[in-house]
Amino acid sequence: MKEVTKEVYLKWYEDMLLWRKFEDKLAALYIQQKVRGFLHLYNGQEAVLAGALHVMNLGGKDKMITAYRNHVQPIGMGVDPRKVMAELLGKVTGTSKGMGGSMHIFSKEHGFYGGHGIVGAQIPVGAGMAFADKYFETGGVTLTYFGDGAARQGSLHEAFNMAMLWKLPVVFICENNGYAMGTSVERTANHTDIWKLGLGYEMPCGPVDGMNPVKVAEAMHEAMERARRGDGPTFLEMKTYRYRGHSMSDAQLYRTKDEVEEYKKIDPITQVLDIIKEKKYATDAEIEAIDERVKDLVEECATFAEESPFPEAQQLYDVVYEQENYPFIPHRL
Repeated sequence: MKEVTKEVYLKWYEDMLLWRKFEDKLAALYIQQKVRGFLHLYNGQEAVLAGALHVMNLGGKDKMITAYRNHVQPIGMGVDPRKVMAELLGKVTGTSKGMGGSMHIFSKEHGFYGGHGIVGAQIPVGAGMAFADKYFETGGVTLTYFGDGAARQGSLHEAFNMAMLWKLPVVFICENNGYAMGTSVERTANHTDIWKLGLGYEMPCGPVDGMNPVKVAEAMHEAMERARRGDGPTFLEMKTYRYRGHSMSDAQLYRTKDEVEEYKKIDPITQVLDIIKEKKYATDAEIEAIDERVKDLVEECATFAEESPFPEAQQLYDVVYEQENYPFIPHRL
């Protein structure tokens, strides 16, 4: 695995802070009714992404697919954050021209394949993407993310079975933040160690501290190298936590404020910042400069998104049909 250096810690801090503040800004815009529909925020789970990106072959053949808590992953993979925010505001400058919204961020160019609104739907799709990599011998690995709620879907078992049977280059990652919407893991099955689902398929599997990017990177490196060698899939359960509700409409009546505060003591951003300070990787002034850069970038994203135009009505047709094949569709509404 690539060494976790001073530069890596500084990048982790800036990236994770950007993701956190980006989501906070979206929450504010949602309250102003500038973001419509649902809004699922990633606050608290940043280490799961930071650790994975450290060992991925970005810009290469490695790919990522996830559920609808999907705003910051594409940013981490290189997508312009201004376009991501524009997509959430339904603007034509967004990653899907304003047609996807919060749940369906997408960028084939950067290896990010969604953003899926149907719970668990991305699990077999991720296995299918890995099948293509094996068939065409690309050398790529697909990271397939899902939540603890989606781990109860039947499609997971079908995907696990085929992935092991065909030794597909895929890493299945359950981001276990403790609650499927408002239902705790303890109430969804007679076991709480979700990683053990892999045992039934003799799939390498195990739990990971999802609040620590170093632990995540180590586990992901081992899993991805196994996939690259042709030894097949791995299933990792990232034990993490979300500080906000399942979505913006979640009143969070199923957990106490004390529980949330307890988990904030192991905030992944704070953990990284503490190491930066302890090892004197940056001065207070340099840390403040990072904070200001993040603040300015988030405001730039918001300004870009708010000033961008909404799509024309004609786009509803242009992104679905080819005009010459469907002559009965009017060229202009």
